[in-house]
Formats: sequence, C-alpha cells, structure tokens
Amino acid sequence: MLEDGLLVLKCRRGSKDAISRIYKKYKDYLLTLAKVLLHERSAAEDIVHDVFVSFAQSAGNFQLTGSLRGYLATCVANRARDRLRTAKRHPENLYSAEQATANTGDPQQKAIEAEQVVRLRDALNQLPYEQREAVILRVKGRMKFREIARYRGVSISTIHGRYRYGLEKLRSLLNSEVQ
Repeated sequence: MLEDGLLVLKCRRGSKDAISRIYKKYKDYLLTLAKVLLHERSAAEDIVHDVFVSFAQSAGNFQLTGSLRGYLATCVANRARDRLRTAKRHPENLYSAEQATANTGDPQQKAIEAEQVVRLRDALNQLPYEQREAVILRVKGRMKFREIARYRGVSISTIHGRYRYGLEKLRSLLNSEVQ
C-alpha cells in the first residue's frame, strides 16, 4: 500500500515509469478478474487496457483514498458490467469457447479440468450479474466485503447477501448437475 501511494504520487507528477510499474504490478490480476467476469480473453484484455489508459490520462488528478488494487479492480468490474449491458442485445456473441485449463501432460486430466471449467462457467453465467460480481470480486479478486461495498456504493449487508445468495445458487446448480 505504501509502494502504491508512492507510485501514485509519481504518476501525479507525470512519471511514465510509475504508470508502467503499476501496469506491470496489476495487469495479470486485473486480466484474470476481467476474464472471469467476461469469459473472453480478448474482451478482458481490451477492458484492462482501457482502464489503464483512463488511469494514465487522469493520473494528474487522481487521489488514492484506499487500495489501488481495489480501485483498479472496481474499474475493471465497471467496464465489464458496461460491456455486458451493451452485449445484452447480442447474447450469442458475449462469450467465446475459450477455456482456461492447467497445462498438465495428462490428456485425461486436461479433459476433466476443461469439463469442470465449463460447468463452473455455465453455473456462474446463470447467476444474476450482481451476485456473480460479488462472488468473483470476493473469491478471485480477494477483495474484502467492505471494499466491494464501498466501490459498489451499497451497504456491506447488501454485498454479504449477494455473495451468500450467489454461493447458494452455485451450490444448487453444481449439485444438481452431479446427480
């Protein structure tokens, strides 16, 4: 957090090196988050790049009041939400068939992992966006409920509820597929 504050201060003074260091520090985390929200690598990359371009353009006026990682994650989540709203008119183009599986040498293990990824992705897609976002930001983004609530502009209990309902629905969906 102290390093982030120093980097933001350098950004405000026009340091391109500081912006580059922030990008290198958080790009993988933000790309993973965007891919989980959108299920499409190219769209996720576009969103992460857009967030950093906007951040770089407004760096001179930026005030860090909390976690830089949390702020950037929220920006990515907001852009993903905007993209999903826009894509609602064309749902068939929303997700690609791209899957993230581990690079194991065993073809059988790869097939099992690919099937699990597809099942989880499909179950996540059945959640309302607010629940999916709360689950992903908490689990994948490792954000605290307080951070999510602050950046979403809702109460902590609302985030707790979205998270709890999202997990319950995921359990229900995934357990019904097992039987």
